Amino acid sequence: MEDSYDVVVVGGGAAGLGGALTLSRARRSVLVIDAGAPRNAPAGHIHNYLGREGTPPGELLAIGREEVAGYGGEIVTGTVTSADKVGDGQFRVTLEDGATVRARRLLVTTGLVDVLPDVPGVAERWGRDVLHCPYCHGWEVRDQPVGVLAGSPLAVHQALMWRQWTENVTLFLNDADEPTGEEYEQLAARGIAVIDGGVAGLDVQDDRLTGVRLRTGQVFPVTAVVVAPLFRARADFLASLGLDTTEMEMAGHVIGTAVAADATGATEVPGVWVAGNVADPKAQVIVAAGAGLSAAAALNADLIAEDTRLAVAGALSR
Repeated sequence: MEDSYDVVVVGGGAAGLGGALTLSRARRSVLVIDAGAPRNAPAGHIHNYLGREGTPPGELLAIGREEVAGYGGEIVTGTVTSADKVGDGQFRVTLEDGATVRARRLLVTTGLVDVLPDVPGVAERWGRDVLHCPYCHGWEVRDQPVGVLAGSPLAVHQALMWRQWTENVTLFLNDADEPTGEEYEQLAARGIAVIDGGVAGLDVQDDRLTGVRLRTGQVFPVTAVVVAPLFRARADFLASLGLDTTEMEMAGHVIGTAVAADATGATEVPGVWVAGNVADPKAQVIVAAGAGLSAAAALNADLIAEDTRLAVAGALSR
């Protein structure tokens, strides 16, 4: 016999735990299935999370798990490989180890994968001194020399953004298209240097980033490097439900993929909601947690409507 729940939450980050907490407090039976690979694991601290500023990511998740369990929610470690509709209208969720569970509704909060530039040293330093979001890490590198590694048409936008936190910003073109005349004018006006030529890698000393090295051998001192990852939604298992990802754009340029949903997180597949970075690549941790709550409330309302229909049908049949 398969265990059955009102809601199975796939993904145990801020969005998943936020949704699970809301649903558990709504007296729903909830199972959270988490693969244990949070996107922000390399980062030392979470920022811009009111009341939890500077909390280590693992500590925030441990607190969230304890809160969910305190209201009766269950949490297991595992990776979901597929989800299918079964005859009674429920979903069957299959895990990598072959185990299956059933759910009346699914809340998918599996996040995303950052596809990083193929430059030696970038992946190894990611989340430490190779950064992306200035709102997440700008304060920590304020007034320090920061290099922006061009990898998309939004590189100039990134350089101008990071200039808010430090006067020492250098844009490394790394074989990307040159800025337009207007962009060069903007960069010059803000004192941002532009370096042409391919980047060979990052220089590191004593486990600290010290510079960007060009293929010519020339090294430019920096203490942080900014990149623009491609954000790829972790949603392959939803293909078994016919739910695919769509391209996400910013200023006319593709920045990644996400699962399309309405304002509540409801997808085009009835009974499936999404929240967090799987639906919104730009969402920071506090936004993802709020999205989990919002989706859970909408999902619970849908279950209430179903419970009411079943109750009316049962009363009429007596």
